[in-house]
Amino acid sequence: MDPGAMAMLIPIFGILVGGLAIFTRSHLGHALAERIAGRAGGSPDLEAEVRELRTEVEALRGELIETQERLDFTERMIAGGTKEA
Repeated sequence: MDPGAMAMLIPIFGILVGGLAIFTRSHLGHALAERIAGRAGGSPDLEAEVRELRTEVEALRGELIETQERLDFTERMIAGGTKEA
């Protein structure tokens, strides 16, 4: 390889290594390392909020199913033309 090209690659390599060193010491670098290691745990507040939201979604699904059943019943009543109580 041309010595002039090597001389140009040395500063680029130095900048890349320095940038990587700075990144690994940052909060983002630590978070990425935790995520890769599989130890990234959420905060207890966040986990509680997720549980609460999941419970709310399940309740809404139940309400939606009930509403759909009522709609189906109403459609059958209208289509059939009969009166049921």
